[in-house]
Amino acid sequence: MNNKQRITASVDACADELKEIAAYIARNPELGNEEFKASARLRQALTGHGFDVEAPVLGIETAFIGTFASDKPGPTVALLCEYDALPEIGHACGHHLICTMSLGAAIGLKDVIAELGGTLRVYGTPAEETRGAKVTMADAGLFDDCDFALMAHPYYAFQKSGSSLAMDAIQYEFYGKSSHAAASPEAGINALDAVLQLFNGINALRQQTRSDARIHGIINHGGVAANVIPDYASAQFYVRSADRPYTDELVGKVRRIAEGAAMQTGCEVKISNYEYSYDELITNEALSETFTRNLVEAGVEPGVILEPENGGSADVGNVSTRCPAIHPYVQVVYERHELHSIGFRDLAQKDEAYDAMIFGAKMLAGTAYDVLTVPGLLERVRAEFARSAGASAAAERP
Repeated sequence: MNNKQRITASVDACADELKEIAAYIARNPELGNEEFKASARLRQALTGHGFDVEAPVLGIETAFIGTFASDKPGPTVALLCEYDALPEIGHACGHHLICTMSLGAAIGLKDVIAELGGTLRVYGTPAEETRGAKVTMADAGLFDDCDFALMAHPYYAFQKSGSSLAMDAIQYEFYGKSSHAAASPEAGINALDAVLQLFNGINALRQQTRSDARIHGIINHGGVAANVIPDYASAQFYVRSADRPYTDELVGKVRRIAEGAAMQTGCEVKISNYEYSYDELITNEALSETFTRNLVEAGVEPGVILEPENGGSADVGNVSTRCPAIHPYVQVVYERHELHSIGFRDLAQKDEAYDAMIFGAKMLAGTAYDVLTVPGLLERVRAEFARSAGASAAAERP
């Protein structure tokens, strides 16, 4: 039995445990930074398989890092776990499968790492859907010594790792003066008018933005009664684009629109981030090609593997600025349901989805093994990251 077969056998040996964990997390959906049951169950499994577990991490109660260090020197491999659910619709993004794919890959790799040398880390990263812990971890340098980072996302198809949109979540609060809307309207300063001017300004801005720009928002507070001029109104927006420098430029333009709206209406404006900012995912193509090759070697037809698409935003983008990373998609459901839908949620809790999760764990582990053992591959991964990091730094310089 060669080492890849040993990895597969190790994942198969814990398949029932992994499926039980995934089902448990699916039955107990928890919002970001409240994933106490999921975090505890994953930490328990890591400890049981010989990992040293640190928790909490950086003051984030449901974050953890599980580490298995070989007695021999070598590269550091990171596997990323997500396990937060969505409000009302639970695990409709399949995070119960993301975390168990990474957990299974770590268990499969452990004995091989012990022989090859190096360190294996499993990062428990809460709140991907809102205030992603990967942002805090990346800012603190927790990925800086990792040679590469892997995770896979469940989907209705196989898809190569691509990019994601850099994103800022901005709240615009306007403060005016209340007054009776019929008896003394001249005495009021209408904060809601400022919010409406903000929306109108953003709608006009969209004509002069790049095609990859996305600016979308809601009025989260618009007043309390129709006959009272609102002295407070607030809107929340996501501002996104394909790269961080252009996203920063857009944020600046929207700020000026908000300041202009305040000036027009006589309001004061307060601007703040209500969620963390996510950077775009920079896929390491050498890593991505290796993951795709593992899929094909395992029997997935090359023609069914979709090319990458530039979709939403994810905090794994912040990891990819610190070390080489990929975020491919693994088919776990066999009807076309988009992520964040009830249809996807329900199918992602079927036996077929749990079997696909085991397959995904093997693909992650096989990818890591190839990078560690194929001559010159790790050097290619590192060299590509050095080039992409240099290009990113140059783009951010004024």
